[in-house]
Amino acid sequence: MTATSEPARQRVMTSRPDLFGLFALSGAGLLLAAVGARWVTGPLVPIALGLVLTAIVAVIWTAVAGSPEAKRKIAPYGLLKPGMLWLALFYLAPLITLLRLSLSTLPSRFAVDAELDWNIGNYTTAFTDFAPQFGRAFLYAGTATVFTILIGFPLAYVIAFRGGRFKTLLLGLVVIPFFTSYLIRTIAWRSLLADTGQVVQLFDTLRLSGFFETVGIMDNGRVLNTPAAVIGGLTYNFLPFMILPIYVSLEKIDPRMVDAAHDLYSTSVEAFRKIVVPLALPGVFAGTLLTFIPAAGDFVNALYLGSPNTTMIGNSIQDQFLVQNNIPLASAMSFVLMFIITVFVIIYSRFFGTEDLT
Repeated sequence: MTATSEPARQRVMTSRPDLFGLFALSGAGLLLAAVGARWVTGPLVPIALGLVLTAIVAVIWTAVAGSPEAKRKIAPYGLLKPGMLWLALFYLAPLITLLRLSLSTLPSRFAVDAELDWNIGNYTTAFTDFAPQFGRAFLYAGTATVFTILIGFPLAYVIAFRGGRFKTLLLGLVVIPFFTSYLIRTIAWRSLLADTGQVVQLFDTLRLSGFFETVGIMDNGRVLNTPAAVIGGLTYNFLPFMILPIYVSLEKIDPRMVDAAHDLYSTSVEAFRKIVVPLALPGVFAGTLLTFIPAAGDFVNALYLGSPNTTMIGNSIQDQFLVQNNIPLASAMSFVLMFIITVFVIIYSRFFGTEDLT
């Protein structure tokens, strides 16, 4: 029986390597996520890890000993396996743990372990008690994203089409801020925007304080601790994430296409609108996601540049996690934030599309 069953298993692994690779990849990922999320505990952990190792060895054996067709079909799953296992252990497992905590209840404020009792009230509280923080987070992040597009697109255009031999230098200047800590950069802006800082003194010298009071940038002669300061900090910190994807899209454009448009009696404005802008949209799409998503969950800028009236949802989540010790509520708030961002990304991608995003 053993002699006949072994060739049968080998035939399954080699005749349908695509199904076998998908099964091995999915099974190993789920087992690893279950171990990381502590759904599998005690003596079952070595068994689960042994099954994961067996799946990896089986894929390697099929790739080595299989037919050329089997090797061709199993290769993508073998290449995906390291990344998928990494995501299963360090993304899916924490996500499952967070979901479990969001449906749990702490027996007391000073308790360490929450009890899973499928408490949907955490999500109700997240929506009702923290609606202003959610609103400010998406308002500030959306405004900062628009500003990064308005600033980043012209800068990326100049680098791509007018940079010449200075392109590398200009791109280096764009990424230089990353050489400094995100926190230090934000604190530096706190010093610049202070009441005795250079920005307020410049506005007073140019007699622009009244105008900025009217448009809402200043409040009682102050820039710090205002919504404008928070939005400005988000714009500054995430601007490179907008410039670089747009630059990559613009760099792919053949300048001869613009020259051809001019030969066909198109003005520079029309050539820019009909050729450059459509071809740069994939970069704008990628830059928007790279800017809006982290900006919506940011709490550093609102903490150092804002006030209690400008707190974002990231500040509330951090407070519930680290100060109030209300981990279930903080987990529910995190899931609500992820859900809203996911819906936004799906809707946004329907307008821009991702088929050209390479």
